[in-house]
Amino acid sequence: MEGRRISVSPRPCSGRRILARKRPRADGFVNSVKKLQRREISSKRDRAFSMSNAQERFRNIRLQEEFDTHDPKELWSQLPFLRKRSKIIEIVAARDIVFALAQSGLCAAFSRETNQRICFLNGSPDEVIRSLFYNKNNDSLITVSVYASENFSSLKCRTTRIEYIRRGMPDAGFPLFESESLKWPGFVEFDDVNGKVLTYSAQDSIYKVFDLKNYTLLYSISDKNVQEIKISPGIMLLIFNRNNSYVPLKILSIEDGTVLKSFNHLLHRNKKVDFIEQFNEKLLVKQENENLQILDVRNSQLTEVSRTEFMTPSAFIFLYELQLFLTFRNRSVAVWNFRGELVTSFEDHLLWHPDCNTNNIYITSDQDLIISYCKADADESSSEGNVGSINISNILTGKCLAKIRASNLSKCPRSYKFRNTVAEALDDITALYYDEDRNEIYTGNRQGLVHVWSN
Repeated sequence: MEGRRISVSPRPCSGRRILARKRPRADGFVNSVKKLQRREISSKRDRAFSMSNAQERFRNIRLQEEFDTHDPKELWSQLPFLRKRSKIIEIVAARDIVFALAQSGLCAAFSRETNQRICFLNGSPDEVIRSLFYNKNNDSLITVSVYASENFSSLKCRTTRIEYIRRGMPDAGFPLFESESLKWPGFVEFDDVNGKVLTYSAQDSIYKVFDLKNYTLLYSISDKNVQEIKISPGIMLLIFNRNNSYVPLKILSIEDGTVLKSFNHLLHRNKKVDFIEQFNEKLLVKQENENLQILDVRNSQLTEVSRTEFMTPSAFIFLYELQLFLTFRNRSVAVWNFRGELVTSFEDHLLWHPDCNTNNIYITSDQDLIISYCKADADESSSEGNVGSINISNILTGKCLAKIRASNLSKCPRSYKFRNTVAEALDDITALYYDEDRNEIYTGNRQGLVHVWSN
């Protein structure tokens, strides 16, 4: 569902660094790309109809199915920690298959046609899967893994056609980027809107850009002074090691690596940089205890936002079509424009996880709705206990359009085949995904269970 940057860490399932980019439109590579979670807001004319339609879509959602990633009998030959129950950290859906990745590194595929587990994707007993990426270009799933035989220190990528997985043949895929040394602090980042893959080999300080369609190498960037690379629609921002009073920056074409612009951005001396982000022609720079700076790189026009109005968020989601962005801070969500003005505050959307776990947030491809796992309000908490809810809110108005909560579904009969009741399924959700084609929400919890909520 989102582009991801996965970095290696010495231990499995720790230090997962994820950047996401904007969801591609059906017509291909438009001039937009996700940042932390790729999405774009559509400019539909009849928004009132869209809101009422959204309310109707989620009105009768119920708990319909439950999948279990835990199967000690089938996993007897795996690493010991793969045989234990582990929370779900990532869910991806492709066509009629739901993929669930546990924190242990175990990944299972389930069919929505038969509501049965198809297979586990761990190809060898010592494989620990770190992340998943669905490549729409060739209808395949890319798994990024580490291995016990390599002390969990190097990333390995593998691609498998969805059709093979549907047939229960997860071993029918093939490895990717075998020539690359992706040891700590190396990483791989998938960007499906620009149609590129970015790898970083820390061993020789080389960044490489590959074509996501056929995985061919396009060009390399070799410069030990590059501290970070940020990808935006059609371009890449190279952030170099800072001087005391400025940071050198370069903007490159994502297609061939041509330098489009080089410049220095002035900094306050002896103040750490909270973040530097590039979004189309806008550069956002924030230093500790300083105002937010929004620079238009085309004409060098600078806008400042008071540090008391804009405090450093824990995460962003950028909405390119309307030139807006979401910020996440202290469980709250807000919408801003690139003039530094607050556009929307959400009336009932207090996130459950304080660290802004982006696997618990989904924004629809039309960019009109945000679906999140949230804390219940005071009345709900007293009646339902410490159980959260799945909230569906309109991004532009901040209105809560629908809510999946235990009290609404208390009369739903518990199926004998489910381990969890409705309330238990809504207790401490650790991953969330919305399948827009099927109008189904998939959630995972600490027990390694996946629940299907649908009409």
